[in-house]
Amino acid sequence: MSSTHTSTVETSHVQEGDLNTTKTVMSEPKGRMAVDGNPTNYGDFRDQLNRDGFAVVKGAVPRNRAESYADAFLGYLEGFELGYKRDDPSTVKLSNLPVINEKGMILSYGVTHEQWVWDIRGEPGVVDAFAKVYDDEDLIVSFDVVNVGFANREDLPKNTPWPHQDQDPAKPGFRCLQGLVNLNPCGPDDGGLIVCKGGHVLSEKFHTEMADEPRIPAWTPEWFGFTDKAMQWLKDHGLKWEKVCAEPGDLIVWDSRTPHYNVAPTSQQDRLAVYTCFMPVKDATQEQLVRKRDAFERRLGTTHWPNAQHVAPTNEAMRDGKPCPKSRTGPIQDPVLNERVFKLTGIPYIKSTA
Repeated sequence: MSSTHTSTVETSHVQEGDLNTTKTVMSEPKGRMAVDGNPTNYGDFRDQLNRDGFAVVKGAVPRNRAESYADAFLGYLEGFELGYKRDDPSTVKLSNLPVINEKGMILSYGVTHEQWVWDIRGEPGVVDAFAKVYDDEDLIVSFDVVNVGFANREDLPKNTPWPHQDQDPAKPGFRCLQGLVNLNPCGPDDGGLIVCKGGHVLSEKFHTEMADEPRIPAWTPEWFGFTDKAMQWLKDHGLKWEKVCAEPGDLIVWDSRTPHYNVAPTSQQDRLAVYTCFMPVKDATQEQLVRKRDAFERRLGTTHWPNAQHVAPTNEAMRDGKPCPKSRTGPIQDPVLNERVFKLTGIPYIKSTA
């Protein structure tokens, strides 16, 4: 995948009274973003993304719809009828909730294909943000999971730091833009994404200089975890970690090379987020699109990679080593997609011979 952008310079001659002046206007760069840290002049979130490796797209989802999605999220949790009640913090217990991992992710139950999750993926402001980054309208979206970070975690697994990149170090350069739609107020103490600002720019240098550092075992080469020594390298090179703050309806995007992880709330505000990641369909092979179609038809999830590099084998949730009694093979509300959103599945781009 190439990462290039070009700018053009336009000049205009303006006559004002007896003065002749020439104005130079920098036009918006064209083509897929490089995300290389060099100065840009987009005049929107892309300048921050290029510089810092992450950005907040304000109001990508209108506030009223974001609040309705948050209501649907909480209603989904209550709908398991295990005892969780949104207005009663004492009900935030393992036994009262669907299976949620220590990072706050719901991986099973077909949640990745619930109608409200697809509605969020299809929000115009969300899709358009990724289209701007790639300068491409023909996109596909990941079937990624949802995240709930409870402020009251008395018997929930501890969320310990897990700084990482979601990209294979052997494949450098800007390859994937990750994202999440934030649904609750998310201030400095409210849990959520924390990033190593500017880390994407030094990624290749880091992996060259730290090539001999033992690698943390991972189930895929597209995940790289940072050891204590690696974290010290980042610090020694002047990089600092920043908690990303956002309002309901804001979209947070970040380069997969940017070191990141999430933290649990230390306030009384729960975190609600839906992961959304898009890429140009031209970056996916026909084989990947066929695999993606199969995942959609079976209502299975994927990782953040929209080209279905990895597909979940099942929707069955395991609780205490046994299948959860509330396990499902698909979503509670099967998604109905309009034409534009259905294209995000990648299915319309499959050639008849595939």
